[in-house]
Amino acid sequence: MNRRSILLAGLILAGFAFAGTLLVVGTERITAERIARNQREFLLKSLHEVIPAGDMDNDLLADHFVTRIPELNSRDDIMVFRARKQGRPVAVILSPVIAKGYSGPIKLLVGIYENGTLAGVRVLAHQETPGLGDQIETSKSNWILGFRGLSLNNPAEKQWKVKRDGGVFDQFTGATITPRGVVKSVHAALTYFATHKERLFKAPAETQHKAEEEDD
Repeated sequence: MNRRSILLAGLILAGFAFAGTLLVVGTERITAERIARNQREFLLKSLHEVIPAGDMDNDLLADHFVTRIPELNSRDDIMVFRARKQGRPVAVILSPVIAKGYSGPIKLLVGIYENGTLAGVRVLAHQETPGLGDQIETSKSNWILGFRGLSLNNPAEKQWKVKRDGGVFDQFTGATITPRGVVKSVHAALTYFATHKERLFKAPAETQHKAEEEDD
């Protein structure tokens, strides 16, 4: 093989390598954009399970900010989404509020209306035992739906416990730690909201989601 043939073969190989690199980079970018879009859609769907879309006229993903709330989450940032209608505060959704489960932390989505009543609670992630602690999932039981409409005064503060501890909330057969942790954390979220409501509604919104949507 002469020098010209060797050079030509090298150029061909380099061309294939370059094309392959472009293909990989392009595929990763398309995949990353699709994953990010799916994550936003899933988040918005979860938020609307807590507060129906008809209760607001603003963009929840745009009207949010990130903060640290040690009382609700000792490790991660918490996203605070604000629901409004005609510019007036409707509700906030806190995510994630951390509950102490039997097998690890339980990440909760807690929605609270402006008047202090619970709009709803949903589980974002958990490691609880299948068939026992996983009854906090809406696909397994309606237990988590029972928080809607409750407040700091309904039930009374001393009753914000599972029945085994003298409260009004059902525990699960063979799994008391899981519902106990969720009840305690939801009550903590209500308490925090009652004290910091003004700040939660007035804090400046982040611009991350707006920028991402413009890039798309």
